[in-house]
Amino acid sequence: MTPAGGDTAAARSWPGVLSALLAGQDLSAGDTAWAMDRFMSGEASDAQIAGFMVALRAKGETVEEINGLVEAMYAHAEPLDIPGPAVDIVGTGGDRARTVNISTMSAVVIAGTGAKVVKHGNRASSSASGSSDVLEKLGINLDLSPRRVAEVVDAAGITFCFAAKFHPSMRFVGGVRRDLGIPTSFNLLGPLTNPARVTASAVGCFDTRMAGLIAGVLAERGSSALVFRGDDGLDELTTTATSRVWTVRDGKVAEEPFDPRDVGIELVPVEALRGADASYNAEVARRLLEGEPGPVRDAVLLNSAAALVALRPSDAPLTEQLRLGMAKAAESIDSGAAKRTLELWVAASNA
Repeated sequence: MTPAGGDTAAARSWPGVLSALLAGQDLSAGDTAWAMDRFMSGEASDAQIAGFMVALRAKGETVEEINGLVEAMYAHAEPLDIPGPAVDIVGTGGDRARTVNISTMSAVVIAGTGAKVVKHGNRASSSASGSSDVLEKLGINLDLSPRRVAEVVDAAGITFCFAAKFHPSMRFVGGVRRDLGIPTSFNLLGPLTNPARVTASAVGCFDTRMAGLIAGVLAERGSSALVFRGDDGLDELTTTATSRVWTVRDGKVAEEPFDPRDVGIELVPVEALRGADASYNAEVARRLLEGEPGPVRDAVLLNSAAALVALRPSDAPLTEQLRLGMAKAAESIDSGAAKRTLELWVAASNA
């Protein structure tokens, strides 16, 4: 559409942008970038932020609109230079399932295979505790400068970008998000705004339409990715139900169903993956790295495999690629490589 407030950024206004959304009109990337820039600069009121979030969500976001938000977020982010192929594994949150930190455990396992992992995360969203909460309990120092974050990945093969550190301007919207208490387009932005601009991503999403949006944005940005949503609503490649998977490769998106039983994993109730506070979830992670079998291990192997497929895709069927990835993830745990990776990470982050 023509920019909601006129033909130039200077002519845009909150009444114009919000009126367009309420009329069901799609915005341009320039429109949403303008709005996000106001948020990140602290120039928008809480009412304007909330109105935009709710109106955009109610209308239904487009790939172009999300791309505008992403570009504006990057413009206000702390840069992070980590050369070479790297992968992130992350969930949008919003499923309210309060599971253990599957993507966080998977990140360590993936790094144990020799892949470079740059995880981007924050405090709790839909897990009982967020990735940063658990990592702190495991001994990881998250209070690092961008330079130190990059040094840690050189030493350990894995590092963590604490969203609050790299996207400090998000503090202007945090209170509104908490007060609204509902998922909005901002749930999509974490997986799309890794400060290292990683080449590959494995992204779990609680909502089918939003998962397709994330895949579309990643395709437009030239990423390789697997995006997935459990058919029971979990933002994981879940072992509790079948899933939908969006494969992003060479600027194209392909969607297909996935059944974990096709890779030898029997379905389990979501209670088998339920977490608690950060201390509990950290202990679950330690037991996993010691080789404890069970539903948590199965979920971690599967999600680790998804990230490995995103990082190094092949022309083989998805199920076959995931089987191979699960074998690599299992070797990472059973050889002790994943546990050693965590130890290296703790040491490097505290050096």
